[in-house]
Amino acid sequence: MKKVLVVEDNKDNLRLITYALERCGYQVIAAETGLKGVELAISELPPLIIMDINLPDIDGFEATRRIRESGADGTVPIIAITSYAMSGDKDRILASGCTGYFEKPIDPLTIMDKIHSLLEEQKLS
Repeated sequence: MKKVLVVEDNKDNLRLITYALERCGYQVIAAETGLKGVELAISELPPLIIMDINLPDIDGFEATRRIRESGADGTVPIIAITSYAMSGDKDRILASGCTGYFEKPIDPLTIMDKIHSLLEEQKLS
């Protein structure tokens, strides 16, 4: 079973993405802060990370930067799922080191197809 680290401070959003991931056979490791997310990324070395951007303590931009610079696999896919939807936000998120970006609210019935599609695109690049 593949592990996925989900860094999300909103319990409802965490429950929704966990449901979608577990439906597809993933084991979810959760962090409710950016610092805890960095810590778990380094200690657990998950093959996929789902990152909220607006987090308590350090934001998802900083958490992503620290994960990329850490002993964790610097190429691990980090997918931002965030409410940041203003012009330029997507470019800023991708420039920060995230592999992909999806806006909230997510549809738990279709988000995994979107994530898998994004991961396939990355393999082909």
